[in-house]
Amino acid sequence: MAMDTPQLLQRCRAIGTSTWSDALDQCGIAGVVRGLVQRSGHGRFAGFAVTARERAGALGSFPRAEFGVGQMIAAIEPGDVLMADVGGADISTFGGLAALATQNRGAAAVVIDGGCRDVEEIRATGLWLASRSITPTTGKTRLKLEALGEPVTIGGIPVKPGDLVAGDDTGIVVIPRGDLARVLDAAERMLKTDAAVEQALHAGKPFAEAAAAANYI
Repeated sequence: MAMDTPQLLQRCRAIGTSTWSDALDQCGIAGVVRGLVQRSGHGRFAGFAVTARERAGALGSFPRAEFGVGQMIAAIEPGDVLMADVGGADISTFGGLAALATQNRGAAAVVIDGGCRDVEEIRATGLWLASRSITPTTGKTRLKLEALGEPVTIGGIPVKPGDLVAGDDTGIVVIPRGDLARVLDAAERMLKTDAAVEQALHAGKPFAEAAAAANYI
């Protein structure tokens, strides 16, 4: 895509997840993350994925040093989205201190297919974060960082490092980097259609008439 990264991300942030979802459908790509809930932050984000995969076990399964949350945070560059695959385990891999450190790194968001804790503290940082569960159960000696920068699965969707991740109050979507150009083009065409329908509605047109005129439905 012939543009620099800030310009690209600015275009991506202008698109809500509902429109992204429709564009993914049009392109025949599954990209809507399922089963995760936004816990903190507000507004839209868009950034490129930094991936981490953790293995879960019972208390005492792994040395504390293998928890690896510090390594995960250190891998984040400003504007990145940390995608942590914990296999859906109801164990916290992220708390208030980790959220503060991640916000200090300039992350766009954190998405965890697993648990988080210290929700009040996370919210106080302003970090956009979603997880499958909230639990006070610590990941220390229960979670082991197995891989950084390798493909993971988040909410049923495969994610590779560098894929675009976008989120808002409605949900989270993943757009494979190799498909981003065509999905973004489709999404921006849909935005123009939406704008035409909205303009007609503000002019007092009935919904059916406005939608038909713009080929919305």
